Amino acid sequence: MGDTLALLTAALAVMGSPGPSTVSATAMGAAYGIGRALPYVGGLVAGTATVLAAVALGVIAMVTRLPQLAPVLVTVAALYILYLAFRIATAPPLDAAAGTTRAPAFAGGYLLAVANPKAWLAIAAVFTSAPRLGAGERVVLLGLMIVLIHAVWLGVGAALARVLRHRLLSRIINIGLAVAMVALTAAALIG
Repeated sequence: MGDTLALLTAALAVMGSPGPSTVSATAMGAAYGIGRALPYVGGLVAGTATVLAAVALGVIAMVTRLPQLAPVLVTVAALYILYLAFRIATAPPLDAAAGTTRAPAFAGGYLLAVANPKAWLAIAAVFTSAPRLGAGERVVLLGLMIVLIHAVWLGVGAALARVLRHRLLSRIINIGLAVAMVALTAAALIG
């Protein structure tokens, strides 16, 4: 039980901290509401689960052996995160957005999650932090944490929705979330 608790605590601290995926879940909940953001956040969960599966299968070791892929993956990830940050920053207030703008879809969330450098680093760190637990146990526990963490961040964004009906506050919060997402991605790439 001690190893399980240690793994879950590490997952909450490392994987649950703000990063491109969690901030984008919050931003989508804030900009589009829970219902319209669910497909996108489902993509984030599926993409992060894909990263977890890749880490569990040792893909991270293979990718580190092919350093020429890193610049390509980083460039694609950075461009998509910039695009998504633009979409978040320019999203209209919720009342104005109702039915007029299309929320990013499942594929967008999946792409961001798979291309998220923080996800790879965080999951690799947490996955290897509990070697006495079996790989299957770690995958199941971390998979549950992925769902829980994204649901909480989506809920935080949706809780901001009331404030986001005000045009000026909506613009300030959306721009702040977009800037935070870009800054956190840059920090993950630099650090």
